[in-house]
Amino acid sequence: MELEPELILYIAAMLATAEVFGWIFARISQPVVLGQIVGGILLGIAMPPTEEVKDISMIGVLLLLFMAGLESSIEELKEAGKAGISVAGIGVLVAFLMGFGIAYPFKGFQEALLYGALTTPTSVSLTVRVLMELDSLKTPEGSTTLTAAIVDDILGIIVLTVVISSLGEGGVSPLGIGEILLMVGVFIAVMLYVVPGLMDYLLRKVVRIGFADSTVTLSMATLFAFAYLAEHMNLASILGAYLFGLALSETEFRKPIFEHTRVIAHSLFVPLFFVDVGMNIPLTGLSSVGLFALLFSLVAIVSKVIGCGLGALLAGMEWKSSLRVGIGMIPRMGVELAMLAIAMKEGIVGSDAYLVIVTMIFLSTLVTPTLLKAAFRGEGSQPF
Repeated sequence: MELEPELILYIAAMLATAEVFGWIFARISQPVVLGQIVGGILLGIAMPPTEEVKDISMIGVLLLLFMAGLESSIEELKEAGKAGISVAGIGVLVAFLMGFGIAYPFKGFQEALLYGALTTPTSVSLTVRVLMELDSLKTPEGSTTLTAAIVDDILGIIVLTVVISSLGEGGVSPLGIGEILLMVGVFIAVMLYVVPGLMDYLLRKVVRIGFADSTVTLSMATLFAFAYLAEHMNLASILGAYLFGLALSETEFRKPIFEHTRVIAHSLFVPLFFVDVGMNIPLTGLSSVGLFALLFSLVAIVSKVIGCGLGALLAGMEWKSSLRVGIGMIPRMGVELAMLAIAMKEGIVGSDAYLVIVTMIFLSTLVTPTLLKAAFRGEGSQPF
C-alpha cells in the first residue's frame, strides 16, 4: 500500500510551515508552538485539513505526554513537600471552578466542565527560562514553583481524564465518576508500582542480547499499547502515555529513551500536531467566540495567580513570595491542546474550542515574563 501523493504533499508543507513559523516566533521571544499554530492557520486557508493527517498527528499527542512523564519522576513527586502539594492542589481546584464558572453561561453545563478542566494544567518551561534570566531559579519561590508543577501535571491530567471520560460516555453522574476514579486509581497503582520494575527487566534483557537500539522501539510499542489500554478502559489515552513515561523515568534507560523520543517527536509528529491544530481553527467563528475567548483567558490567568498563590500562603510562605509562585504557575502550553484533541475526537466540543484555548495559551505566555520580572524586581538569587 502506497501513501497518497496528496498526503505526502500535506506532510511536506506542514513540516516546512512548522519550521519556518517556529523559527520566526523564536526570534521574537515567543513559544515555538504558537508559531507552528499560526503557521497552521495560514496554511489551512490554502490546504484544508484532512482526517488522514489528523490521525497521523495524533501520535504527537501521545509522544508529548510520554515525554512529560519521562521528565518527571516518582521520587520528585514524593519529595514535592507541603508547599508544592498545596500550591498544585489548590491551584487546580480554583482554576477548575473559575474556568467552569466563566464558561457555564456561554457553553452550558457539560462543555463548561471541559473548559474548567482545560484551565488546570500548567507549563512552567517559560517560567523556568525567565527565572534563570533573573538568577532566581534557586530561590524558595522558584523551587516551590518547580515542585508544584510536577504535582500539577498529575492532577491536571487526572481531572481532564475524568471529565473527558464522563462526558464521552454521554453524561455526568456521581456513580460514573466514582467508577472512573476507581479505574484511574487502579491504573495509576499498576503503572507506578508494577510497570517500572517490569520495564527495567525487559529493557535490560534487550540490551543483554545485543539489541540496545531496540530499547526505544520496545518503549514505543509499549507506549501505544498502554494508550490503547487506557482507551479500552474508557480513560483518556493520554493518561496511559503520561503514566508510562513516568514509569520509565524510574529506569536507568530514562535519558537515552527521552533523547531518542525527543528527536522523533519534535522533528515529525509534534510539529504536525500543532500545525494541524492551526489548520483546524475556524477563522469564520472568530466573531462568535472572540469575547468568550478573551474572558476565558483572563479568568485562566487570574485563577492560577489566586489559587496557587493561596496554596503558597497556606503552606506558610509570605504574601509577596506567594504572589511570585502564583504568577510562575500562569503559563499554559501544549498539554491543553493535546487534551482538547482527545475531547474533540470524542465529539464533546467543536473545533471553535481550539481558538479559545490557543488564545488562552498565547495570552498566558505573553503576560508571564513581564509579571514575573515585575514581581522579582530588585532581587537576585537567594538560595535556601
